[in-house]
Amino acid sequence: MKTLGLLRHAKSDWDDLAKRDFDRGLNDRGRKGASLIGAHIARHGTTFDVLLASPAERVRQTLTAALPDMEPQFDQRLYLAGTDTLFEVIREKGGDADAVLVAGHNPGLQELLFALVPPSGEDALFDDAAHKYPTAAFAVFQLDIDDWADLAEDCGKLLHFKRPRDLDPALGPES
Repeated sequence: MKTLGLLRHAKSDWDDLAKRDFDRGLNDRGRKGASLIGAHIARHGTTFDVLLASPAERVRQTLTAALPDMEPQFDQRLYLAGTDTLFEVIREKGGDADAVLVAGHNPGLQELLFALVPPSGEDALFDDAAHKYPTAAFAVFQLDIDDWADLAEDCGKLLHFKRPRDLDPALGPES
Protein backbone atom coordinates (compact mmCIF):
# COMPACT_ATOMS: atom_id res chain seq x y z
CA MET A 1 0.00 0.00 0.00
CA LYS A 2 1.09 3.54 -0.80
CA THR A 3 -0.28 6.88 0.33
CA LEU A 4 -0.80 9.81 -2.02
CA GLY A 5 -1.66 13.34 -0.93
CA LEU A 6 -2.87 16.11 -3.19
CA LEU A 7 -2.62 19.79 -2.28
CA ARG A 8 -4.01 22.44 -4.58
CA HIS A 9 -2.32 25.85 -4.41
CA ALA A 10 -4.06 28.49 -2.31
CA LYS A 11 -6.09 31.44 -3.64
CA SER A 12 -4.01 33.40 -6.13
CA ASP A 13 -3.68 37.13 -6.62
CA TRP A 14 -5.31 38.57 -9.73
CA ASP A 15 -4.58 42.24 -8.89
CA ASP A 16 -1.65 42.58 -11.31
CA LEU A 17 -3.01 41.48 -14.68
CA ALA A 18 0.35 42.26 -16.29
CA LYS A 19 1.86 39.18 -14.60
CA ARG A 20 2.02 35.87 -16.43
CA ASP A 21 -0.17 33.15 -14.94
CA PHE A 22 2.96 31.26 -13.85
CA ASP A 23 4.19 34.29 -11.85
CA ARG A 24 1.03 35.07 -9.88
CA GLY A 25 1.43 34.75 -6.11
CA LEU A 26 -1.18 34.46 -3.37
CA ASN A 27 -3.65 37.04 -2.14
CA ASP A 28 -4.40 37.59 1.57
CA ARG A 29 -7.12 34.90 1.63
CA GLY A 30 -4.69 32.54 -0.05
CA ARG A 31 -1.96 33.11 2.53
CA LYS A 32 -4.43 32.55 5.37
CA GLY A 33 -5.87 29.43 3.69
CA ALA A 34 -2.38 28.02 3.06
CA SER A 35 -1.39 28.51 6.70
CA LEU A 36 -4.60 26.90 7.96
CA ILE A 37 -4.36 23.89 5.66
CA GLY A 38 -0.67 23.50 6.57
CA ALA A 39 -1.55 23.33 10.27
CA HIS A 40 -4.27 20.83 9.41
CA ILE A 41 -1.84 18.67 7.42
CA ALA A 42 0.53 18.64 10.41
CA ARG A 43 -2.32 17.60 12.75
CA HIS A 44 -3.69 15.04 10.32
CA GLY A 45 -0.78 12.74 11.00
CA THR A 46 0.22 11.55 7.53
CA THR A 47 3.95 12.00 7.07
CA PHE A 48 4.98 12.48 3.47
CA ASP A 49 8.38 11.23 2.35
CA VAL A 50 8.41 13.11 -0.96
CA LEU A 51 6.86 16.42 -1.99
CA LEU A 52 6.47 16.91 -5.75
CA ALA A 53 5.43 20.39 -6.80
CA SER A 54 4.69 22.67 -9.69
CA PRO A 55 7.24 25.51 -9.78
CA ALA A 56 4.53 28.17 -10.29
CA GLU A 57 4.84 31.07 -7.86
CA ARG A 58 1.42 30.46 -6.26
CA VAL A 59 2.43 26.85 -5.48
CA ARG A 60 5.78 27.98 -4.07
CA GLN A 61 4.07 30.52 -1.81
CA THR A 62 1.48 27.96 -0.73
CA LEU A 63 4.22 25.54 0.30
CA THR A 64 6.18 28.26 2.10
CA ALA A 65 3.10 29.09 4.19
CA ALA A 66 1.75 25.55 4.61
CA LEU A 67 4.77 23.24 4.74
CA PRO A 68 7.87 25.33 5.45
CA ASP A 69 9.88 22.35 6.71
CA MET A 70 9.41 20.17 3.62
CA GLU A 71 11.83 20.27 0.71
CA PRO A 72 9.83 20.22 -2.53
CA GLN A 73 11.07 18.65 -5.73
CA PHE A 74 9.88 21.15 -8.32
CA ASP A 75 9.03 19.73 -11.71
CA GLN A 76 8.00 21.97 -14.60
CA ARG A 77 5.75 19.21 -15.94
CA LEU A 78 3.45 19.67 -12.92
CA TYR A 79 2.53 23.22 -13.96
CA LEU A 80 -1.12 22.87 -15.07
CA ALA A 81 -0.56 19.11 -15.52
CA GLY A 82 -3.30 16.74 -16.59
CA THR A 83 -3.86 13.23 -15.30
CA ASP A 84 -1.44 11.49 -17.67
CA THR A 85 1.39 13.83 -16.72
CA LEU A 86 0.60 13.58 -13.01
CA PHE A 87 0.71 9.78 -13.25
CA GLU A 88 4.01 9.98 -15.17
CA VAL A 89 5.74 12.28 -12.66
CA ILE A 90 4.53 10.33 -9.62
CA ARG A 91 5.62 7.00 -11.15
CA GLU A 92 9.00 8.46 -12.06
CA LYS A 93 9.77 10.33 -8.83
CA GLY A 94 7.95 8.32 -6.15
CA GLY A 95 10.98 6.09 -5.71
CA ASP A 96 10.75 3.93 -2.63
CA ALA A 97 8.71 6.48 -0.66
CA ASP A 98 5.68 5.16 1.18
CA ALA A 99 3.86 8.50 0.98
CA VAL A 100 4.04 11.16 -1.73
CA LEU A 101 2.42 14.59 -1.66
CA VAL A 102 1.78 16.43 -4.93
CA ALA A 103 1.21 20.20 -4.89
CA GLY A 104 -0.27 21.66 -8.03
CA HIS A 105 -3.25 22.95 -9.93
CA ASN A 106 -6.77 22.26 -11.08
CA PRO A 107 -8.29 20.88 -13.15
CA GLY A 108 -5.54 18.23 -13.06
CA LEU A 109 -5.76 17.42 -9.35
CA GLN A 110 -9.53 17.00 -9.45
CA GLU A 111 -9.24 14.88 -12.60
CA LEU A 112 -6.70 12.71 -10.75
CA LEU A 113 -9.31 12.16 -8.03
CA PHE A 114 -11.72 10.84 -10.67
CA ALA A 115 -9.03 8.63 -12.17
CA LEU A 116 -7.86 7.11 -8.89
CA VAL A 117 -11.19 6.24 -7.28
CA PRO A 118 -13.19 3.50 -8.98
CA PRO A 119 -16.99 3.85 -9.14
CA SER A 120 -17.31 1.22 -6.40
CA GLY A 121 -15.24 3.49 -4.10
CA GLU A 122 -17.36 6.59 -4.54
CA ASP A 123 -18.93 7.69 -1.27
CA ALA A 124 -20.02 10.90 0.44
CA LEU A 125 -16.41 12.04 0.94
CA PHE A 126 -15.66 11.43 -2.75
CA ASP A 127 -18.83 13.32 -3.73
CA ASP A 128 -17.71 16.30 -1.64
CA ALA A 129 -14.29 16.41 -3.31
CA ALA A 130 -15.71 15.68 -6.76
CA HIS A 131 -18.22 18.52 -6.49
CA LYS A 132 -15.45 21.09 -6.17
CA TYR A 133 -11.73 20.82 -5.44
CA PRO A 134 -11.16 24.43 -4.35
CA THR A 135 -7.95 26.31 -3.72
CA ALA A 136 -5.82 24.93 -0.86
CA ALA A 137 -7.88 21.72 -0.75
CA PHE A 138 -6.02 18.69 0.66
CA ALA A 139 -6.84 15.05 -0.05
CA VAL A 140 -5.27 11.76 1.01
CA PHE A 141 -5.63 8.46 -0.85
CA GLN A 142 -4.70 4.92 0.06
CA LEU A 143 -3.43 3.22 -3.08
CA ASP A 144 -3.61 -0.51 -3.66
CA ILE A 145 -0.08 -0.69 -5.09
CA ASP A 146 3.32 -1.70 -3.72
CA ASP A 147 5.40 0.28 -6.20
CA TRP A 148 4.81 3.75 -7.66
CA ALA A 149 5.54 2.30 -11.10
CA ASP A 150 2.22 0.44 -10.74
CA LEU A 151 0.16 3.61 -10.23
CA ALA A 152 -2.93 3.27 -12.41
CA GLU A 153 -6.55 4.26 -12.66
CA ASP A 154 -9.00 2.83 -10.11
CA CYS A 155 -6.30 1.86 -7.58
CA GLY A 156 -7.23 4.38 -4.88
CA LYS A 157 -9.53 5.00 -1.97
CA LEU A 158 -10.11 8.57 -0.81
CA LEU A 159 -9.45 8.60 2.94
CA HIS A 160 -9.48 12.31 3.73
CA PHE A 161 -10.56 15.60 2.17
CA LYS A 162 -10.35 19.05 3.75
CA ARG A 163 -10.79 22.62 2.49
CA PRO A 164 -9.75 25.86 4.20
CA ARG A 165 -13.44 26.79 4.61
CA ASP A 166 -13.90 23.59 6.67
CA LEU A 167 -11.35 25.05 9.11
CA ASP A 168 -12.53 28.66 8.98
CA PRO A 169 -15.97 29.43 7.48
CA ALA A 170 -14.78 32.97 6.63
CA LEU A 171 -12.66 31.35 3.90
CA GLY A 172 -15.74 29.98 2.15
CA PRO A 173 -16.85 31.11 -1.28
CA GLU A 174 -17.04 34.87 -1.75
CA SER A 175 -20.44 36.21 -2.66
